[in-house]
Amino acid sequence: MKRFLSLALIVTSTAFIPAIAQTHRATPTTRATQGKPARPQPTPTPIATTTPAPMQAEDCGCEGEPLPEVVATVNGVKINKQDIDSPVKAQIDELKKSVIEARQRELDLQINSKLLEAEAKKRGMTTAKLLEEEVAAKVREPTEADAQTFYDANRAKITGDFKDVKADIISFLRDGRQREQAKILADRLRAAAVVKIEAPAATPPHNAAERARVLAVVNGVQLTSAQVEDSLKPLIYNVQERAFQLRMNEIDLRINDTLLEQEAQKRKLTTKALLDAELNAKVKPVTEVEAQAFYTQNKERINGDYAALKDQIIQYLQDTQMGNLQTSFAGQLRQGAALQVFLRAPEPPIFEIAINDQPVKGNPAAPVTIIEFTDFQCPSCAAAQPALEKLLAEYGDRLRLVVRDYPLQRHKDAFRAAEAAEAARAQGKYWEYSNLLFTNQTALGVDKLKEYATRVGLDRQKFDAMLDSGQMAGKVQRDMNDGNLLALSGTPTFFINGQIAREITYEGLKASIEKALGEKGKK
Repeated sequence: MKRFLSLALIVTSTAFIPAIAQTHRATPTTRATQGKPARPQPTPTPIATTTPAPMQAEDCGCEGEPLPEVVATVNGVKINKQDIDSPVKAQIDELKKSVIEARQRELDLQINSKLLEAEAKKRGMTTAKLLEEEVAAKVREPTEADAQTFYDANRAKITGDFKDVKADIISFLRDGRQREQAKILADRLRAAAVVKIEAPAATPPHNAAERARVLAVVNGVQLTSAQVEDSLKPLIYNVQERAFQLRMNEIDLRINDTLLEQEAQKRKLTTKALLDAELNAKVKPVTEVEAQAFYTQNKERINGDYAALKDQIIQYLQDTQMGNLQTSFAGQLRQGAALQVFLRAPEPPIFEIAINDQPVKGNPAAPVTIIEFTDFQCPSCAAAQPALEKLLAEYGDRLRLVVRDYPLQRHKDAFRAAEAAEAARAQGKYWEYSNLLFTNQTALGVDKLKEYATRVGLDRQKFDAMLDSGQMAGKVQRDMNDGNLLALSGTPTFFINGQIAREITYEGLKASIEKALGEKGKK
């Protein structure tokens, strides 16, 4: 079932468009120079059908391994867990609460998914077709005027001119209207069904018996705690990763502050005097010539003219220069220091990812499988291909590669390119065709996609008909749905024997393969 599409039956979001403007800030170097890490944005609260009981953040069931009492040492000075947890507690509590809220939403999602499946079966169609008829077809497409009205009302929150964000706003408005229509469908299906809620709230299970606990019964079909928890695995892992990064940022701050204090004592200076000597005195004023050069080099990515942005550009370049000096000085202080960090990154869960009817290269019976979620318009995906080819050559029969599509919304030609690759696969030329796509990422219009089909020797009549009809869109959408269930944040994303690979370099993937081979050998 197209579970991603049925998600619309649950969530009614009041959040603003996250894709329009997103800010990033670097990991702080020292507390004296940078301050605390940026606070994560809270998850918007959707409308839910069931009413959860109030729960504390500690009830999230997402904590992972307990923190060690001593998380790091710096030249013999201990950094305790209390030192790093207090500054980030509010942020981590927000992350935990997002899991609690998602757990309750997930129960609603599974209830509505069961109702959707039953209704589709009754009508003799797929759930995707049912949603298309009952949701997509009944939604009025947002106009440019609608987008302009939204833009004007939210101007203070949006970065960029209207022409640059219009497509994102229209997409956002369309999604909102689809969610409203989906809720109408969900309410109608629930009114005609027998839905019994067996638990006042979906709480995290602590053992096998609690995983078997029945949370709801939908037309006689039981939904258990295990089904909810299995669906939450990607979110819980992401929350653990973000909490780990928040704590690691705090550890880095503490390490750098300790080293700064030790160096100041060694030189018989105050920390302020030391920072003045090593940083402030070395910062050079940014000239207008440098600011103009930066603007010229980055004009395509900057909204506005130079005169209006000059002061901001100068400040940005000044801050960048200071940040580079801070990083360099922190690196100098760390050289020769006795540092130990005892905080461990969370272990990625093992996901069950379907590989049937997908492009495969390598030994089908290999002990290690790499699953790549890719985007043909993504430069990082293209850059990863030589490493994959090298690994396949090195490991021979011990490795196989399975490719799944995950075209990103911001890449306007990526979805159609993925359809074209599937059409090429239908004629047995997927790998030759996909190589052409990766080497021609700036030319992926329909005419070019058809030209590449000729270049790899495909039957153009069959290929063109398949591409023009949208026959392969379902295969691409299926991959995207599964990628969304895995909470993918970008491309390329690799899973090695079901575990997400943290490092996507050749060396990182190789280390993950070796680990997987070692685990296979132990079984």
